Amino acid sequence: MQAWCADGHEPLMITSGRGCELTDQHGRTYLDGNSSIWTNIHGHGHPTLNAAIRAQLEKVAHTSFLGFTHEPAIRLADELTGLFPGRPLSRVFYSDDGSTAVECAMRMTLQYWGQDGHPERSTILSFDRAYHGDTLGAASVGGIPVFKGSGNDFGYKTLRVPDLESLGRLTEQQVQSLAAVIIEPLVQGSAGMRLWPKGMLKELAAWCRERDIFLILDEVMTGFGRTGTMFACQQEEVVPDFLCLAKGLTGGYMPMAATLTTERVFEGFLGAGRTFYYGHSYTASQLGCAAALASLQVFREEQVLEQLPAKVACLTELLEDLRRLPRVMDVRQCGLVAGIEVGPWPAGELRGAKACLAARKHGLLTRPVLDTLVLMPPLSVSLEELARMVAALRHGIEETSAQA
Repeated sequence: MQAWCADGHEPLMITSGRGCELTDQHGRTYLDGNSSIWTNIHGHGHPTLNAAIRAQLEKVAHTSFLGFTHEPAIRLADELTGLFPGRPLSRVFYSDDGSTAVECAMRMTLQYWGQDGHPERSTILSFDRAYHGDTLGAASVGGIPVFKGSGNDFGYKTLRVPDLESLGRLTEQQVQSLAAVIIEPLVQGSAGMRLWPKGMLKELAAWCRERDIFLILDEVMTGFGRTGTMFACQQEEVVPDFLCLAKGLTGGYMPMAATLTTERVFEGFLGAGRTFYYGHSYTASQLGCAAALASLQVFREEQVLEQLPAKVACLTELLEDLRRLPRVMDVRQCGLVAGIEVGPWPAGELRGAKACLAARKHGLLTRPVLDTLVLMPPLSVSLEELARMVAALRHGIEETSAQA
């Protein structure tokens, strides 16, 4: 805030966008290197999404979903559940954003076990350096202290472990207290694009299944093609008990979230006294549903997933060139998600942020996680745009290194 309010500071104001490009108040253009905080999928101003939202506006923008329903929500639920063969995740609960998608999953989990005669199952197992949102419950299972604000003396009962191997050191009492395990599959975003070992998710799913512990997958960031498949969990053939979706759900156009779950969980809430009391004013907004349906239409019509392998391979090759820079400590990539860790520099120098500001002068907008530079373009990015993005990062790293 101090820097933002300082004399002479001119905030960057985005006035328009088209494809992977954004334009500021002075007419300067930038490539959207982090998909507008990890949300945009098909680029800005996509005609299919724009048309769908306009068409829905001509009917109605939003009505309450509490005790009602509407066609866009029904159609969207049908398409989302159909993204897994056999529809093992057969039920959809709508909310507003990634944090609330996670809140829904955890609240459903705890209420389910309490109603099922297992009140001892009251603990959520999560992982160090995880991030699951900023609402109270979601923050309480996070593993990054700076995002908690007031420590960890709030929210759900949480058991936090560093890795899969740590599960073998849990006591029987600890295991029996677990209602669910929550994880960001394949890659932890706010930890600096930290990759899980291959096969880890599949092993974790088997561990949960053997003990009848629910598995909650937070695919708020990894969902909708980011990792190379529609959902990250599909790369290891894992179907969770809860799948949390937001960000790219609407193509990055509208705030909206969905929590997918199983018929078993749904049936656990049937009957008097078992109501799931959770609902928001804009749950299942018609505009959000229209945008999400249009986004899934673009996936089909433009064969978005089929085009990803070439783009992922191109990004891999471009990042190898960055890896050779003296100040690049590590490069981590999963699909079109990349983290370039620079340094080592003292944390207070904010060199990661300075490198991103330097890259801005070369036409790239992105934000770091501490000293990890994030590159996560829209899936619509071209190979030429990928090359320009990585070149801008190179300039940013080199200029910041020279200053240091």
